Amino acid sequence: MKYQRSSQLFKAASEVIPGGVNSPVRAFKAVGGTPIFVSRAKGAYLYDADGNRLIDYINSWGPMILGHAYPPVIEAVIEKAQLGTSFGMPTEIETKIAELAVSMVPNIDQIRFVNSGTEACMSAVRLARGFTKREKIIKFAGCYHGHSDSFLIQAGSGAVTFGSPNSPGVTSGTAKDTLLAPYNNLDAVAEIFEANPSEIACIIVEPVAGNMGCIPPQPGFLEGLRALCDSHQAVLIFDEVMTGFRLAKGGVQELYGVTADIVCFGKVIGGGLPVGAFASRHEIMNHLAPLGPVYQAGTLSGNPLAMAAGYAMLQALDADAKVFDRLAEKTAYLHKGIAAALTENNITHTINRVGSMISVHFSETAVVDFETASEGNNARFKAFFHGLLDAGIYIAPSAFETWFITDALSYEDLDDTIAAVAKVASKL
Repeated sequence: MKYQRSSQLFKAASEVIPGGVNSPVRAFKAVGGTPIFVSRAKGAYLYDADGNRLIDYINSWGPMILGHAYPPVIEAVIEKAQLGTSFGMPTEIETKIAELAVSMVPNIDQIRFVNSGTEACMSAVRLARGFTKREKIIKFAGCYHGHSDSFLIQAGSGAVTFGSPNSPGVTSGTAKDTLLAPYNNLDAVAEIFEANPSEIACIIVEPVAGNMGCIPPQPGFLEGLRALCDSHQAVLIFDEVMTGFRLAKGGVQELYGVTADIVCFGKVIGGGLPVGAFASRHEIMNHLAPLGPVYQAGTLSGNPLAMAAGYAMLQALDADAKVFDRLAEKTAYLHKGIAAALTENNITHTINRVGSMISVHFSETAVVDFETASEGNNARFKAFFHGLLDAGIYIAPSAFETWFITDALSYEDLDDTIAAVAKVASKL
């Protein structure tokens, strides 16, 4: 494929945008080469600036669960835009999407909308601190909760791809209040609690990790976190920015039957527009301004265009009881095909999958945490990525990212992808 126009656009972008991108993982630093510039997208496909068609497996990093340019979302945004794009005042559609979200997700009474997953997680931690009157938090190495200072301590995703897990600019004081544990390691979490009695406000966790590749929770891990939080009067925060409204209608709480105290949302809940949210029961949400002392605000929070897009998306998911089964079935089909293609070509690999999230690790061992994810053959991943790109298949340009499956993918698309994997694997 030719990427002449993309190369020109990247050169121009690099003059006026740091690194030529507005989010580091887009820069192709982990895989080499020039980022692809997109002109348009429809259904399961991207169309780049050079006119190439690509089967898309990132889907805007998750939101496009029903495909690009999904007509009900597009129509809702157009209709709302004609009435005005922002008011800085309450609108009815904020209440409508809030009511729908609360009805779909277990164990929440109220929800507040913000503009990104980062904002949602940052606000959730502040709320947990205000509720418990404690300062320290536990997060897991490799889990990414956005680019707030508290979270950029051994983060995954873009921070790893960028090559700076501990970002300069994060103060030592912030680092001291952020306690790290290995993902899927309950003993380590218990030790942290014992070493910091009555000091820990919350645990924040990706209940299915997606920023070191897709990494499922091992049996008992989420249940154990719930028990530890109960025992130590700490708040359990599920960062469901990726998993919310994707793995099940009610997210991971529904999928695994484990209750969180605060749940963070993003991606799918915005239908492709910038939206985040955090939700909890009345007891906790009543501490939030203007009812309580914990301050949080945003000029564009609840933006009518974003609310219209998110409401249309949630309505579609709420009305289609089989959509999550279809997504899981397509992902399982892809998993089986990729595994067979790699095995036939003697390529050592591990594939992790939960619902419509999947990742391919070129690793001999099971990938269960950040350490094991980091042991994969990154040189092989680079070759794999570029081979698929040349074949018209777009996956995340980082070994530390999950793939996101969309319902717009046909089984013909999946077969084309499996065939491309087989061809690429024969040359690895």
